Amino acid sequence: MKRFWDSAAMVPQPGGFGVVLDGRPVRLPGGSPLVVGPARLAEAIAGEWAEAGGGAKGGEMSMNDMPLTRLVGTAQERIAPEPEAMVTGLARYGETDLLCYRAEDPQLAARQAVEWQPVLDWAALQLDAPLRVTAGLMPVPQEASALAALRATLAARSPIELASLGVLVPAFGSLILGLAVVLGRLEAAEAHRLAILDETFQEEFWGLDEEARERRIRIAGEVAVAARLLALAGGGG
Repeated sequence: MKRFWDSAAMVPQPGGFGVVLDGRPVRLPGGSPLVVGPARLAEAIAGEWAEAGGGAKGGEMSMNDMPLTRLVGTAQERIAPEPEAMVTGLARYGETDLLCYRAEDPQLAARQAVEWQPVLDWAALQLDAPLRVTAGLMPVPQEASALAALRATLAARSPIELASLGVLVPAFGSLILGLAVVLGRLEAAEAHRLAILDETFQEEFWGLDEEARERRIRIAGEVAVAARLLALAGGGG
């Protein structure tokens, strides 16, 4: 679509801050005006709209040009009214968390133990969610109490945090890594590095796969946006 405004600005709104385009409020797909708490987040969203379409009225643009807007819209219109659905979907990742499945190759398994186990230990101590570890791909059942603790941690997160986790957890294949980012245990880029440990290990022996590299770059970009949202909203690494 074409850009139809000249200026985008952050303005105070009841309950926080919004963004106006030539004085008209940005509205989300459901029709409600976009409203966020922190002024700096509203300023960043206004910056997205200011740059969309190359910054000139009439320029071609899409919502892909405004990833913060999309995530905030998800938080405001989809998650905030009914967070249970997002909590349930994310909690399922705890049942088959990436960090619990170690390689049968001794060298890779040793590296996974060094890199991954400290994050699992953190989850056990800080989240009261000790998870079992296995070798290979056969599912290992987790204690109901540990899964319940992870779910409780998710249920305590804000809509913005849940929207960010909705990006981070599938990107990592790990609820623990996602929570570690949101709760400040890991920087997002470090969590992504841990999530692709197996892939980069294989590349040490077989060389770089261009398709895999492009996929990693795309996912790293999505992770960076989610991490930026957390930082602007006042939390995460």
